[in-house]
Amino acid sequence: MGYLPGRVISFMISRFWLILGLVLLMGFAPGVQAESPLRIGTTAVFLDDQVDFLSAWQEYLEQRLGRQVIFVRRGNYGEINDLLQRDQLEFAWTCGYPYVRYKSRLRLLAVPLFNGKPLYQSYLIVPETDTHTRDYGDLKGTMFAYSDPNSNSGWLVPQYEMYKRSIDSAVFFRKFFFTWAHRKVVEAVAAGLADAGAVDGYVWETLALQHPELTSKTRVVYKSAWYGFPPFVARRTVSATDFERMQQVLLNMDQDAQGRALLKRLNLDGFVAGNDEIFAGIASNMRQLGAQ
Repeated sequence: MGYLPGRVISFMISRFWLILGLVLLMGFAPGVQAESPLRIGTTAVFLDDQVDFLSAWQEYLEQRLGRQVIFVRRGNYGEINDLLQRDQLEFAWTCGYPYVRYKSRLRLLAVPLFNGKPLYQSYLIVPETDTHTRDYGDLKGTMFAYSDPNSNSGWLVPQYEMYKRSIDSAVFFRKFFFTWAHRKVVEAVAAGLADAGAVDGYVWETLALQHPELTSKTRVVYKSAWYGFPPFVARRTVSATDFERMQQVLLNMDQDAQGRALLKRLNLDGFVAGNDEIFAGIASNMRQLGAQ
């Protein structure tokens, strides 16, 4: 009769130490992080070594945050927006157009600096062999490449430019298609798969530095007004502590050698906190087009 209780007591003691060890490992043991990972959404970028770069950036952020960081890559802005709305991301590098659209559910975290400004332009490009096109009005009946229906420079700006010229974009082109990445717009135009395309000017300029053999096959025929650069955003429910820590790490990237090396690979100068005023042009275009 005394043997069975002894086994029970021994089992209970072993379970107690097992549970205590797990508790210590999850939150109380020195040097072990109990906080959940910070997830950052991003779409395709122009880098050939995107995986290698994001791995280096992840390590940089983790070292300074003392927190696990996970980059969540998706094929388009719509997927990133959906993950933000479902609280499956804490942060994202998105576009100014979806930021303005969903501003009530997002917070502006940081805005990249390109050539010293938190601004960029949309470029209208054609094949290098096209020597006659000068403007959108010259493209009637052509094949046109957009980047993403949630892109400012790759969709909203060309829609606005045609609206200003009283062009009905739905019937103006012979055909149009989405490439789902700005680099692919350049590739499509360079290869003659499209007669023209709308591309992020920052991406085109960066490709011109890194892959001049590609951009030399295209010609920039029109540059838009300046718009707020694609920002880093946080979902509205992110804690104030996480928001401030991430923001400070981004704002200080240009203050150390490792951060500057990463920025150089992105062809950026750094980050600023930014404000909604730099996205006023996007908001204005949306109102005039009735875009939601």
